[in-house]
Amino acid sequence: MGIGAGGMNTIPFIIYAGLYTNLRKRAKVIGYATASFSAAAIIGPLIGGWIVDTFSWHWVFYINVPIALISILSVQIFFKEPKKISTVEKNDYLGAVIMIISLVTLLIGIQMIETASLSLVSSLIVISLILLIVLFKVEEKAADSIIPNRLFRNGPLVVDFVLFSLLWGAFVAFNIYIPMWAQGLLGLSALIGGVTQIPGSIINFLGSVVGPAMQPGLGKYRTIALGTLAFIISFGIMALAGISIPLWIILIAGAFEGFGLGLSFNILQISVQQDAEKRDIPIATSFAYLLRILSQTFMSSIYGVILNNALNKGVAESHGEVTIEALNKLSDSQSAGDLPKNLLPLMKQIMYGGLHNIMLVALVLLAIALVFNIGIQLKVKKK
Repeated sequence: MGIGAGGMNTIPFIIYAGLYTNLRKRAKVIGYATASFSAAAIIGPLIGGWIVDTFSWHWVFYINVPIALISILSVQIFFKEPKKISTVEKNDYLGAVIMIISLVTLLIGIQMIETASLSLVSSLIVISLILLIVLFKVEEKAADSIIPNRLFRNGPLVVDFVLFSLLWGAFVAFNIYIPMWAQGLLGLSALIGGVTQIPGSIINFLGSVVGPAMQPGLGKYRTIALGTLAFIISFGIMALAGISIPLWIILIAGAFEGFGLGLSFNILQISVQQDAEKRDIPIATSFAYLLRILSQTFMSSIYGVILNNALNKGVAESHGEVTIEALNKLSDSQSAGDLPKNLLPLMKQIMYGGLHNIMLVALVLLAIALVFNIGIQLKVKKK
């Protein structure tokens, strides 16, 4: 799934860069592409929630089979590309193998945080970092390196990469844990849990359209700063929220999250392609996506550790009244009704502690992104 998603999420943007040399036109097209994603993101949670409530979670995966087949046929029939003769004399197989091993090792280490011993997790992460250093040395000598080292000597491009990583590390917390908040703390169904993502999907489109129009007057860093502020408002609302926060406030937080995402993504995507050398546009686009995925994966594991620590601590302090199994049922509308009503307030308080801490950590990431952004603006202004 990762191999397929990696291609589908990067190749279209590489194609846009080749088709539209005019940046404003390209930004508009990327906005349309984002709108199509937003439309699917609106329909998906509704259908997904209904499927989970009505059938079982397995059907969330089954429904994608006919959609995938239609997509494959559409590309085969409608997408025509002229054949290009490769000028690459030697493919960088060694670099590709080292990169795959290092990243897989890193991701395994991250995923095993709190489920394996500290020594094993540390060893895997250290091995992955050593392999990344080896990769850096190998790429210096490669005829056509898979990740050219010159990318990291390009200051503006590195800034784009850092902002992408920070913003997406925070963003994933809303997608994963706000539906859990709605189901576990407010007692809503999986369908309504999915609804919490709809305002963000709708306003995401607005941000995608408004961002490119604002950039010429404000500049890219100020525009991204506005997107970051929208993120901060969203997570600030959730960090200040109590257990019984009304659903409409969550929806407002989702709208700010969507606006921040739409504003930041398009501008950063165009910025990566603009800051990269022409020959590096495809690899820079792909590498930016890789960084987003790594950031999301790493922070998802950190958020998971934060939640698990809060749940385990709450279970220990309850002296056997509450179990992890019961807390797992709390976030499932189909099984939550079987839980003892007298323990529900305590269980919700335990889960709230974990979710609240996750919102705070995401908020810190966004604050770092904003400070970093402002620092870059001041540096550019001095020059």
